[in-house]
Amino acid sequence: MATFRYNEGEDVYKQGEMTMFTVKSQLSLDTAHEALVIGVFEKNQPLDGIAAEYDRCLGGQLSVLFKEGDISAKKKQISHVHTLNQAGAKRLYFVGLGKKDALTFEGLREAFGKLWKTLKQAKRTEAAVALDTFVTDDIDANEAAHALSEAYYLATYEFPGYKQKKNEPEKRIETITIYTEADAAEIEASLFVGSVYGKATNSARTLVNTPGNLMTAADLAGYAVELAKKYEFEYEILEKEEMEQLGMGAILAVNQGSKNPPKMIVLKYQGREQWDNVIGLVGKGVTFDTGGYSLKPRESMVDMKTDMAGAAAVLGAMEIIGELRPEQNVIAVIPATDNMISGEAFKPDDVITSMSGKTIEVKNTDAEGRLILADAITYAKHHGANYLIDVATLTGGVIVALGVHTTGAMTNNEALFEQLLEASAETGEFIWRLPITEKDKERVRSSKIADLNNSPGREGHAIMGGAFLGEFAEDTPWVHLDIAGTSVAAKDYDLGPSGATGVMVRTLATFVERFE
Repeated sequence: MATFRYNEGEDVYKQGEMTMFTVKSQLSLDTAHEALVIGVFEKNQPLDGIAAEYDRCLGGQLSVLFKEGDISAKKKQISHVHTLNQAGAKRLYFVGLGKKDALTFEGLREAFGKLWKTLKQAKRTEAAVALDTFVTDDIDANEAAHALSEAYYLATYEFPGYKQKKNEPEKRIETITIYTEADAAEIEASLFVGSVYGKATNSARTLVNTPGNLMTAADLAGYAVELAKKYEFEYEILEKEEMEQLGMGAILAVNQGSKNPPKMIVLKYQGREQWDNVIGLVGKGVTFDTGGYSLKPRESMVDMKTDMAGAAAVLGAMEIIGELRPEQNVIAVIPATDNMISGEAFKPDDVITSMSGKTIEVKNTDAEGRLILADAITYAKHHGANYLIDVATLTGGVIVALGVHTTGAMTNNEALFEQLLEASAETGEFIWRLPITEKDKERVRSSKIADLNNSPGREGHAIMGGAFLGEFAEDTPWVHLDIAGTSVAAKDYDLGPSGATGVMVRTLATFVERFE
């Protein structure tokens, strides 16, 4: 669990004007709640703790229900019992956690996610959690609190939409009381961090879910500026004329077919006295992708509003960084444009010159993400980035290779990748490394008339995208994350609805805080 610094003087437990979380130590049978949540493990018989007290109060009926399988301790099973006014809590919700020695932090987060979805569907407005019933030898009360609050925001997220009648539930949980014997201040801090992680991920989800006509490069830049003002980041928004002066021919080429001017968005967070050991976060911001003259089929063009999920991930991570103020230096660079068709649009066989000076033969205008990222990576280095992580919905090839639950990664630096891998394991946003060999590098250098070929063939397409970007990272330690498969969920899941997932927001933030 991330352990950011936080301002103990701030009242941070707010959803609108409502206080969400309250931490208390004393839980008894007389304590009144609409719903009391208790964690249960397999082979946890006879019942103990507060569950045993309720069992005695209810004449042993809970033990009978466990024995007959009406209450299940199997992983992520939610069971509930009405106490018929025989105790303070009207209903008991039991969260199945499986075997105690097998419970992971991600498993606990998912179990809480399923719980909050269940309570939301049941239209509960108030709940209490016996937090210590979720603690194991490997997961302490602070970690359980983090999982609880993070899962609450992730699982109950809804995109507001644009209907005349707002897409909002009639009732929602307004207060959650946490009962624990652990130190209250530490639990409050953990609840805060978890809520920050969840809310920032939801911010990214909303950006990605927004239709392309309402999320142009200018709209994305406007959002970034508001974020910068809120958290007192330094910021810079490069306009088309400034990009021309800097020689950013790659992003300018992609933008040629659009009526919407491009933006190069830069946010700077300085958490150390000296501007050194700078982490560069670079996010692909293609706000809609037709494929250009290498036109996508109709089916493939649907949902291309989500092609800026890399940019959203970086902005979400910056929101967490702004809230929690880690002692790190971070530069975020987001190249933003759409990829459209017109008489001015760039074409296959065009040769363009990037900010780095390297020339690129365009063989596929639908391989545009790597072009705009090339200039962004160069600009991040220009701003002093000593380490680079780029995040992009770059290739369909990564979905073929790894499916929709694992993000593809490529790197030129083992130590940097290992730190990112550890962060992803903690957040449950799993990544898998793909190789970049010398043969792969030769393929992206295969143009006979330019330094690089932006699309040297379908074979190993995901790797070709990474190898191309590596030509601009050069010797700077760098990791490329291809989130094409993980940025959108086709159906509802424990920690969210269908649609944008906000993937890599939490991993990037955890990586930044832990980086050394």
